[in-house]
Amino acid sequence: MRALIQRTTEASVKVNGKIIGSIQTGLLVLVGIEDADNLDDITWLSNKIINLRIFTDENGLMNKSLKDINGEVLVISQFTLHADTRKGNRPSYIKAAKPEIAIPIYDLFKNQLVVDLERPIASGEFGADMKVSLTNDGPVTIWIDTKNKS
Repeated sequence: MRALIQRTTEASVKVNGKIIGSIQTGLLVLVGIEDADNLDDITWLSNKIINLRIFTDENGLMNKSLKDINGEVLVISQFTLHADTRKGNRPSYIKAAKPEIAIPIYDLFKNQLVVDLERPIASGEFGADMKVSLTNDGPVTIWIDTKNKS
């Protein structure tokens, strides 16, 4: 699994002109799923995101986690995180999981975030044409790949 997380003061996602998910202070998580992803990847990534200390403390240092600040999460599925751009100018998405594999993993990942965060999260709609808006706070943007845990 690959995740691009952005610290935000606000974020939302629209489908067909209607907001289907929105948050205030927290993290926008763009997640890409590949065929090899499994429950270990889901658990590890959720734990990493929830506990990553990227929010500022009273001294202006990034020492607080999403849990520490009672922050929110907006998760968006994004197969393009698995784009292979090594050959030519047209990206290949061959590593991105097909919907029959990706959707159950995406749903399990969202559920794991709810368990780990101990509160509901917001999300986009898998496979939909989504319009995502955010105010990136910092900016802070971090790339996480479960295949590179060490």
